[in-house]
Amino acid sequence: MGLAILPGVAQVRIPHLKRHAAQEKQKQPAARPLRVLFVTPELAPWCKVGGLGEISRDLPAALAQHAGCDVRQLVPAYPALRDAFPAAEQLTPLMAFGGRFAPARLMAVFTTVPTYLVDCPAYFNRPGNAYQSPAGEDWPDNHLRFGLLSHVAALLGSAASPFDWRPDVIHCQDWQSGPVAAYLGQAPRARAATVLTIHNLAYQGIFPARAFDDLGFPAGAGIDGFEYYGNVSFLKVGLKHATKLTTVSPTYAREILTPGHGCGLDGVLRSRGDEIVGILNGINVDLWDPARDPHLAQSYGPDRLERKGVNKSALQRALGLPERDDIPLLGVVARLVDQKGLDLVIEAAAGIVGLPAQLVIHGQGEHEIEAALRALAARHPSAIAVRIGFDEHLAHRVAAGADIFLVPSRFEPCGLTPMQAARCGTPSVAHGTGGLADSIVDATPANLDAHVATGFVFDRPAPDAFLDAIQRALGIYRDPALWRTVQQAAMARDFSWTSAVPAYMGVYRGALSAQSSAAQQIWVA
Repeated sequence: MGLAILPGVAQVRIPHLKRHAAQEKQKQPAARPLRVLFVTPELAPWCKVGGLGEISRDLPAALAQHAGCDVRQLVPAYPALRDAFPAAEQLTPLMAFGGRFAPARLMAVFTTVPTYLVDCPAYFNRPGNAYQSPAGEDWPDNHLRFGLLSHVAALLGSAASPFDWRPDVIHCQDWQSGPVAAYLGQAPRARAATVLTIHNLAYQGIFPARAFDDLGFPAGAGIDGFEYYGNVSFLKVGLKHATKLTTVSPTYAREILTPGHGCGLDGVLRSRGDEIVGILNGINVDLWDPARDPHLAQSYGPDRLERKGVNKSALQRALGLPERDDIPLLGVVARLVDQKGLDLVIEAAAGIVGLPAQLVIHGQGEHEIEAALRALAARHPSAIAVRIGFDEHLAHRVAAGADIFLVPSRFEPCGLTPMQAARCGTPSVAHGTGGLADSIVDATPANLDAHVATGFVFDRPAPDAFLDAIQRALGIYRDPALWRTVQQAAMARDFSWTSAVPAYMGVYRGALSAQSSAAQQIWVA
């Protein structure tokens, strides 16, 4: 099966995107900028399951500001995106790729950057989130849904593309676009280099072995590159065959090479050696600016931290907790899954309430964890508030209204929420793993004296270590002047995408150089 569009469809020039390109050309240097296609299954605010949705909104926008980068994006046409862009430009129909996938077409819109939508109602016009039904069950055809996304990305990066704009590099996000490099390996002529970013190695896109036959590779291609303990792993094929690999923090890049954090793929990762680059994610510092955040009851900044208390009172009031300024309010905003260490919160809750302190938890996820948290709130109605679901407005109010943010993750590739809380002057108590170790400066005596401490780090995911770190934080909290130095240091950290963009540009150039100097060996076991 080759990469193809419908017979007779000519090279397509896209008026909407061409206009944007013409505008960009005026500010570009004479040399052609590097063309990057950013492939993602999520895009905030229209489809956001986790941090990937925010990254997919913000990183391409930051790349677009770089004079050497011409970036476009590819994302499924979920209902929210179709509704948001009813006048989307209709570009070209796509073949059903040998009958393996449902028919689709490409549309064009402008989000933060020029964006292609893969419009396939049979796969993407569904309720629920990007991956699951409203009942929380994985769609059984996810391998087809994201196989199609990967196939379309490969088409756009090959000589068979219907467009005159063709990427030099395809930047793939997580397992959902893992097969892109394998599909590109079937292209008979020049093709783009590929960069795969691992956002969370625990999610690997694992399907029964029979799913391989649905993906439309030639009969002689073999399953070796996909095989994972008798199943098929979309992530594994990306790890093996992408030109370059990145992940979302330097510490996580080292951790995933070990059996303890490698999720069964550490051997594959070690085989890539120094081709894995850890680049710490950024956040949208404009959206997370307490001086102008419309979600907050009171604006404030590092020089007006006394105003922050108004947001604490408003949050307590909204959640039905007693309005007390004499005890700390601890906040959690997280996906309610094992990774996030909610079991530590549950086990430490009695100790937290006894400090005394109040606790607010907001998130959604596994039903067992949701039920346990509801039961916890029922036992301590005057001290613990739990709100199941996800509400962007409430997430901002917790980040700004809490005194201390809790991040007891067992592992954490990056950790956007403590960065957002830091921006709001809310220091975190966090397990020192992954990106948390890279983004939080522990409040040791030396760091406090140097006014660089931004939070409180504990070194093992256990309830006693977690509670000890909370108590250490409260010891500083009770000294208002010292606490303010921690808050101000946290707010001063640069969590923008400024430093990440040059790092990604370096990876893109390295991938393009590697692609140019040697043919990829796609079907290596």
